[in-house]
Amino acid sequence: MGIRSYKNVFGQFFAVFRYSGRAVHLVWTTNRKLMIVLAVFTLVAGLLPGVVAYLGKLIVDAVIVANKNSTPGSIYHPLKFVAIEAVVVAILAASQRGLTVSQTLLRVQLGQRVNELILHKALQLSLEQFEDAEFYDKMTNARREASVRPLSLVNRTFGLIQNSLSLITYGTLLLKFSIWAVIILFMAAIPPFIAETRFSGEAFRLFRGRAPESRQHYYIETLAAREDFAKEVKLYQLGDFLQRRYRRIFELFYREDRDLTVKRGVWGYLLSLLSTGTFYLAYGWIVWETVMGKISLGDMTMYLTVFRQGQTTFASALTAVGGMYEDNLYLSNLYSFLEVEVPACFGTARVGLVPGDGIRFEDVSFIYPGREQPALSHISLHLRPGEKLAIVGENGSGKTTLIKLLTRLYHPTSGRILLDGLDIQKWDVDVLRRRIGVIFQNFVRYQFTVGENIGVGDVEYIDDSRQWQFAAQQGMSWDFIQELPGQFNTQLGKWFKSGQELSGGQWQKIALSRAFMRRNADILILDEPTSAIDPQAEYEIFERLRLLTKRQMVILISHRFSTVRMADKIAVIESGKMIEYGTHQELINLGGRYATLFALQAAGYR
Repeated sequence: MGIRSYKNVFGQFFAVFRYSGRAVHLVWTTNRKLMIVLAVFTLVAGLLPGVVAYLGKLIVDAVIVANKNSTPGSIYHPLKFVAIEAVVVAILAASQRGLTVSQTLLRVQLGQRVNELILHKALQLSLEQFEDAEFYDKMTNARREASVRPLSLVNRTFGLIQNSLSLITYGTLLLKFSIWAVIILFMAAIPPFIAETRFSGEAFRLFRGRAPESRQHYYIETLAAREDFAKEVKLYQLGDFLQRRYRRIFELFYREDRDLTVKRGVWGYLLSLLSTGTFYLAYGWIVWETVMGKISLGDMTMYLTVFRQGQTTFASALTAVGGMYEDNLYLSNLYSFLEVEVPACFGTARVGLVPGDGIRFEDVSFIYPGREQPALSHISLHLRPGEKLAIVGENGSGKTTLIKLLTRLYHPTSGRILLDGLDIQKWDVDVLRRRIGVIFQNFVRYQFTVGENIGVGDVEYIDDSRQWQFAAQQGMSWDFIQELPGQFNTQLGKWFKSGQELSGGQWQKIALSRAFMRRNADILILDEPTSAIDPQAEYEIFERLRLLTKRQMVILISHRFSTVRMADKIAVIESGKMIEYGTHQELINLGGRYATLFALQAAGYR
């Protein structure tokens, strides 16, 4: 290996430590007082071991002198040093206990802080990023061990400082014996350090490459343990299949871990023999010097203690450096995720250029990242205040994508969407979304109370019981809520104690009520809002909706044409293109795709 290669290796090694300062700052901002206490205890625990070793020498020498003098008062001299050592050891024990307590308290607080950073970052990211598998791998790597690595790095940093202070005191004492003893002490600990650092890098590469399989492992756990999957898992008899796949992933992980652990253990043992052999060479040297009368018995006791503890301390220091290297590797995952670029929201507008103009799609197209086929292609339409627009088409035709573009969950690949004459990209995104009430087909069934499940529709009023009641009446969930044991305070779902499960239709009415939480919203989006409700109840809901939303723009996605025909305008989308647009009667008279689908569905009710 040439000089340049060595420079590259060491350059990469030390480059990894760039996260150490950030980790220390993270811990410092988490709890400054505890960090200072940790530093003080580290200082005390680093300096006192050398003092204890020196006091041991003084005790032995004082005992020898006392034996020679044989005077009544001479016995008190070594006892004085014993008393001093006892006090120093007590202080040392207190500092070590203090270190443990401080580290434990910091670990809890720091774990919460890091998890909050990850959650905060996740909440800033775009929907496109969440739908990217590679991005999910990055987030998975960030979350695994992220809560423990910053504190581990700081603990090792302080441990390195503590060991360095101890080594300075040990080295000072050993210099009186021989500088070669100091050199041997340091050199003996290097081989195990090299092995540990190398295998730390290999362990990290294994960890980083496992993100996809780790997510599969967790997903299988979720399938087997969640109540919303339990019915199909049991009825389709998937238990053995899921267990086999779960075990197969584990066995893959285990084989890799086993091979690395065995190699790490064997090399660690072989290289530690070098350190052990070096210690006993030094041991024999010190004993020889004592027998020859060149050093006292007290000196021999001190040097043996110093050399043994110094070797252990130096090995610990190098292990700490190797551990810091490993922690930095894992922290690179965390900071790589936290540094992911958040899509900029440049819009600041709070009102449009043409108030009352409504919504306009102007030649809008959209292509999902990584795909070539457009999900939407050249969509143009205009929806005025008070108008109701129904969108129909087969699954996968682009209906929900159109809604996601309007709500700025995605950005058009080309074309633009206007609200009140202004491109929605120029609107303040919070102002824009407060004008929209929405229910998606795959709405979330929160394991919250009934009131909170409705209240999430407007987080500013999530605890406002009056607003819950208003929204429940508008969304036609009021009647069955009154029959629940705790009414609006009834816990929903089966995850928590006393939870009540609702029918599919009742859940949809809860979600519909959620959309009405925003009283000032002038855009109501309903994506298959009544798919779990019978046709008669659906008809009643939409009759009521027409009365309640006379001034609102309503966009409805539905497969039931009895409901669709109630809209002012109907858009038929096929393969991402709008192939027909008009009123129900206009489209029937056209005799195209809509008329065919309407006739087919009408025939099914005869």
